[in-house]
Amino acid sequence: MKEKTKRGSFSGQLGFILAAAGSAVGLGNIWRFPYLAAKDGGGIFLLLYLILALTFGFTLLTTEIAIGRKTRQSPLTAYGQIDRRFGWIGIVACLVPTIILPYYCAIGGWVFKYLSVYVTGQGHAAAADGFFTGYITGNVQPIFWMLIYFLITAVIVVSGVEQGIEKFSKILMPVLFILITGISVFALTLKHTDPSGAVRTGLQGFKIYVIPNFEGMTLKSFFIVLMDALGQLFYSISVAMGIMIAYGSYAKEETNLMASINQIEFFDTLVAFLAGLMIIPAVFTFAGKEGMATGGPGLMFISLPKVFEAMGAAGGVIGLAFFVMVSFAAVTSSVSIMEAIASSLMDKFKISRNKACIIIIIYTLIAGTIVCLGYNKLYFELKLPNGAVGQILDVMDYVSNNWLMPVVALSTCILIGWVAGPQVVIDEVTQDKHRFGRKNLYIVMIRFIAPVLLFVLLLQAFGVF
Repeated sequence: MKEKTKRGSFSGQLGFILAAAGSAVGLGNIWRFPYLAAKDGGGIFLLLYLILALTFGFTLLTTEIAIGRKTRQSPLTAYGQIDRRFGWIGIVACLVPTIILPYYCAIGGWVFKYLSVYVTGQGHAAAADGFFTGYITGNVQPIFWMLIYFLITAVIVVSGVEQGIEKFSKILMPVLFILITGISVFALTLKHTDPSGAVRTGLQGFKIYVIPNFEGMTLKSFFIVLMDALGQLFYSISVAMGIMIAYGSYAKEETNLMASINQIEFFDTLVAFLAGLMIIPAVFTFAGKEGMATGGPGLMFISLPKVFEAMGAAGGVIGLAFFVMVSFAAVTSSVSIMEAIASSLMDKFKISRNKACIIIIIYTLIAGTIVCLGYNKLYFELKLPNGAVGQILDVMDYVSNNWLMPVVALSTCILIGWVAGPQVVIDEVTQDKHRFGRKNLYIVMIRFIAPVLLFVLLLQAFGVF
């Protein structure tokens, strides 16, 4: 089953861990996790997220990495090598990053634009009403910054596994961690007096973030929090989009998969927590509870610049550090998204990395431009099954994240849990007598609990409840 031809690989366990963690630490952690934590009762969401990360997330992460290393194949071809009848999962799994990459690069362009604003000392402009809307509805600038962002991503992927992805991750991941930790600590020291004389502090915001709020909690609202935490895991650990299968295929035989997975879990959960710690206390201090009601792009590109402006002289420096950090997080994720597609093309069609990247570059430049124009010349509004109204970017995000990713994850659970059997993964993880911690939990999760949770999540995505 192992591929006999020469294949790129990470130099060792550290390179694999940093690359996989870099993929997991992206925009989903930074602008979605804090919003959900604030919306869903603070500590309640955190507790459920942690439980799910150690059970559900652990199961999917272990499965995909093991499939990748066992088959030495990309997502497009790996599933078919486990069982020929399930090769179609690979097509769907490869379709997910193909849909995500163009709009992720468009958003990455937004990040680069804001970074340029803070680099030039014009942070006050970003805090002005209408700045974000005026920018994304422009003709040229969104496309220009999308191109800059994507070219950086493409250069890293073209450079290969060890000299591109791994080398890049080893430099940026430590810097990213230092920045996010520093900003988080600073957020706790904040203090602000609003026009009414009320004093709000970062520590008060911290309490809102970590202390469970059971006020008005019903069975229905608990279910919503559970589904929010479950959905967040897809963003947080980069599963069901082929990335971890591709990265697993580059892990060396001697790599201790369980130790690596444990460290990836820990690092990702820590960064997700720090993202909330970095944002919620700061937004609460300067905008109150109402300011925390914004998620997605609105949080990062509208609410936070106003917070930085309200900080006074320190705001420009913190804003710059924040968007440097976000830029790093975004690029490490888009690199992994592009790599999942590149590895699939290379394995399926037996073409070189350069040829695969050229195909992806042409496609992404066209599709990314269309996404940028979706706020201008190609603007339309479409009501989605979840009740939200969106345009091109929102539709692509909804289809990939709410429909296709749960389908991939559910089908993977059926394949490994009931068709091929959990022993396929267990044997791969325990190579060279490596220990499989939580093995019994893994078997129960992959066969019973994870499929049920995913089926319910899929029903929710289709608007059943």
